[in-house]
Amino acid sequence: MINIFIDSDIILDLLAKREPYYIHSAKLFTLIDQQKVIAFTSPIVFANLHYLLKKITSNKSALKSLRKLKTFINVLPTDERVIEQSLNSDFSDFEDAIQYFTSVNNGINIIITRNVKDYNKSKISISTAEEFIKTWETEQNKNAT
Repeated sequence: MINIFIDSDIILDLLAKREPYYIHSAKLFTLIDQQKVIAFTSPIVFANLHYLLKKITSNKSALKSLRKLKTFINVLPTDERVIEQSLNSDFSDFEDAIQYFTSVNNGINIIITRNVKDYNKSKISISTAEEFIKTWETEQNKNAT
């Protein structure tokens, strides 16, 4: 089973049905729902999503969406070590550094995001939802033959 870290942009694409990205996020979450991949994220993603969803819907609706999301995704700890590593990293975006080191410190080797270029210093795989789905389907087809 593959463990993946999902960044907030991918989840927001799903929850806000943002086109043209929605279809790929929906396919990714179908894999998660079918327990073909295990999804992880950070507390920061939940905070960011609440803030953004509340602006486009309501607090009540945002919390309802996040409660449902929590049934599909695991939340990894973001601790002092992650913050220290992020502060001392070469990442230009501090939030991306936190997501990266949260993943690395918890043994997650793939981050799914639309901001691939922000992770150019990464030593783990960085992929869009679309790229991940294509790779996953290719691997499944190989294994089926």
